[in-house]
Amino acid sequence: MADGRRSIEDPSRLSGPEKAAVILLALGEEDHGLWEHLDEEEIREVSSAMSNLGTISSTAVEKLIVDFVGQMSSTGSLMGSFEATQRLLTSFLPGEKVETIMEELRGPAGRTMWDKLGNVNEVVLANYLKNEYPQTVAVVLSKVKSEHASRVLAALPEDFAMEVVTRMLRMEPVQREILDRIEETLRTEFMSNLARTSKHDSHEMMANIFNNFDRQTENRFLAALEERNRDSAEKIRSLMFVFEDLSKLDPGGIQTLMRAIDKDQMALAMKGASDSLRDLFFSNMSERAAKIMKEDMNAMGPVRLKDVDQAQQSIVSLAKDLAAKGEIMLADGGADDELIY
Repeated sequence: MADGRRSIEDPSRLSGPEKAAVILLALGEEDHGLWEHLDEEEIREVSSAMSNLGTISSTAVEKLIVDFVGQMSSTGSLMGSFEATQRLLTSFLPGEKVETIMEELRGPAGRTMWDKLGNVNEVVLANYLKNEYPQTVAVVLSKVKSEHASRVLAALPEDFAMEVVTRMLRMEPVQREILDRIEETLRTEFMSNLARTSKHDSHEMMANIFNNFDRQTENRFLAALEERNRDSAEKIRSLMFVFEDLSKLDPGGIQTLMRAIDKDQMALAMKGASDSLRDLFFSNMSERAAKIMKEDMNAMGPVRLKDVDQAQQSIVSLAKDLAAKGEIMLADGGADDELIY
């Protein structure tokens, strides 16, 4: 090449930072979420690799991402362990830094073990504590906030919960050694397992990445993954939130979303929507506004699928932002998400 850069056809020749750079470039400028999870040194390393990549063929990009998805969606080489991670970090980081990082990995955010327990779902915590001695559970619940302790007690089997209440009523000051032993057990047995079984697993991460593909790229990768690992492809597909899922919004959510959407963008997105989703949006507009929207859509004539996809993805991203702020509620269609009026 004129500038001396490489032309890559085989992604196996790329280093780790270069592979990360290719994936981030493939996602494009609109998706900044992954960058936010990198520290300054990682950003510097990936940026350096990105600036020197040269030309990567579309075949190499596709193979790299499909291989990455396949590895992350299986029990293959990317499945690590808490202990292996700690050993790896210890090989190149100071002990205090490693301990800080591992403390964050062990469980929910919090300065102390008791702060962390306060951020654990009460049902998850109760399922763990019901297998412990009532006296141990009494000590644990005496150390967390009372409102959280009450929810955990309510989630425990009734007889066991009453035994714990009795122990708490009779409790005397706990020796420091016993408290330290309980903390250590919670840290090594409960928090580390909780981190490994976190809801945000590799399938959910890949579903979020796939959500940012255009429709043709998404279909291509899902089809390729389906040939290698049908179960993983189906799980990723079930976790993805797509434009048609907006039909699960309640009327108030639809109206809140529509107030935030650019009208031209909505008209373009509606060109590729199903009749049922169009009817849902139109029914939540005034008769005059719905008429204008339909006229705008007709006036557009034929539109490119790529432009429709981009408009729909922008609206999905907006819906997710509104949901994160608590302004609307996104449901996945399960029975737990049904609304009762």
